[in-house]
Amino acid sequence: MYRRTGEVPEMPELPQEPRRGLAGRVPFQVVEVTGPSMVPTLYHGDRLLVQYGAPVRPGDVVILRHPFQQDLLVVKRAAERREGGWWVLADNTFAGGDSTDYGAVPEELVLARVRVRYRPLTSDRRSVRAVLGWAVSALRPVLADRSVSRRLRAR
Repeated sequence: MYRRTGEVPEMPELPQEPRRGLAGRVPFQVVEVTGPSMVPTLYHGDRLLVQYGAPVRPGDVVILRHPFQQDLLVVKRAAERREGGWWVLADNTFAGGDSTDYGAVPEELVLARVRVRYRPLTSDRRSVRAVLGWAVSALRPVLADRSVSRRLRAR
């Protein structure tokens, strides 16, 4: 994993396009979150285990290509399927950069579904207690938040 310079915040780092594994299975890959658009669900520096080609349901957190700058990858919540693709939203409403700015995202630009989030162990955690505390809180599944899509329809 590496960090490219000059990237827009809220972008996970993907080193290359996914490759299909044995028997056509879609691989999992670890990516890094940069930026605040998905706070409080995801924070800058979090690592995500993503699955390419996984079915997307409303509420899932997904990795997608930005519709206007397709060399940029972003992480957003898939709120609902609409004509023309997925309506995606940032969990942090103050960050912007979601479908309220660029409309529905075509299906082919939605690349992967986020399965797990973990926070990397920092070098300042040296005691056994600190490492155990990190181990308990660092790894979390990223589940679909159904309330996001309900709020969107209620407007």
